[in-house]
Amino acid sequence: MNAVSRTLLGMLTPSSNTILEPVTTRMIADIHEASVHFGRFKVTEIALSEQALAQFDPTEILVGAELLSHARVQCIGWSGTAAGWRGFEADIDLCEKITAHTAIPACTSVLALNEILIRTDVQRLAIVSPYTEDVQQKIIANYDAIGIQSAGEAHLGIRDNFSFSEVTADQLRAMCRKVAESRPEAIAIYCTNLAGAPLVEELEAELGIPIYDTIATVTWKALKLCHIDTRRIHGWGSLFREVV
Repeated sequence: MNAVSRTLLGMLTPSSNTILEPVTTRMIADIHEASVHFGRFKVTEIALSEQALAQFDPTEILVGAELLSHARVQCIGWSGTAAGWRGFEADIDLCEKITAHTAIPACTSVLALNEILIRTDVQRLAIVSPYTEDVQQKIIANYDAIGIQSAGEAHLGIRDNFSFSEVTADQLRAMCRKVAESRPEAIAIYCTNLAGAPLVEELEAELGIPIYDTIATVTWKALKLCHIDTRRIHGWGSLFREVV
């Protein structure tokens, strides 16, 4: 009997996140041969304190990656945005470590977003997040350092990671509309525990601006690593149709 060809996507998940798993699963629902499998590690607070930053030590993340490798996933994505404030080199290093440890290609929400911004020649980016002012400003500074200017921002001042999941659709719509007033070349919904991805198609049609949600960006890259045409994803924004 021939085995059924399957595509198994692995995703590393903050332990207190309740949004990215159901959203990612819904996002790939039309790709019937693919499934997504999740591994958690401890993340409960987003801040610039030593304790909060230590949550992203690669040692614990690599444990989760190794467990995902037991499921024989074809790629491992880190569905999280910590490199936005920690520095993009943190995710470059993490991907190298995951692949060295598991022999599986790796990607992240932030590195995928940055690739998309380069490929679409975005130089003025607006950022929507639930984070505190200091975290938000760190993200903006890191983009400025690679030549992508801030063109509007909105944040909610929240530290507790679980609480991000309780931000409402109306709050997210209002934040995107606010930053759209400065006419950025793209908007990033910058947190994988925000339920922004299901709103992207609607908001892009309303605002006329590409919106890149960080759950969507890592899913986009994971599919590309597994040689799946992202245009098979329908109803989740221009990213999957246009950045191929």
